Amino acid sequence: MLVLSQLKKPMYGYNLIKILEECGIPIEANTLYPLMRRLESQGLLKSEWETGGTKPRKYYVLTEDGAVVLGEIKNHWYEFSEKANLLLEVKEDEG
Repeated sequence: MLVLSQLKKPMYGYNLIKILEECGIPIEANTLYPLMRRLESQGLLKSEWETGGTKPRKYYVLTEDGAVVLGEIKNHWYEFSEKANLLLEVKEDEG
């Protein structure tokens, strides 16, 4: 969900790692790149090589299907976390 949410604009992997780390979400490159390949194979991301700079970089961006899935996942997350918070509050009040 967090990876998809950051790829509304094209971004390369290392930049995504840094953005996530700055937000307190550490992720290793050997975890992120296989994830992005799987998301791409599922049609949720697309990639394109940029070769105009000093070194080639593969940029990833959300597809239309990816945006739909992201919306569904976000809704599920909000509902889940709301229910989890209610349970935590009830258990704390009882304890």
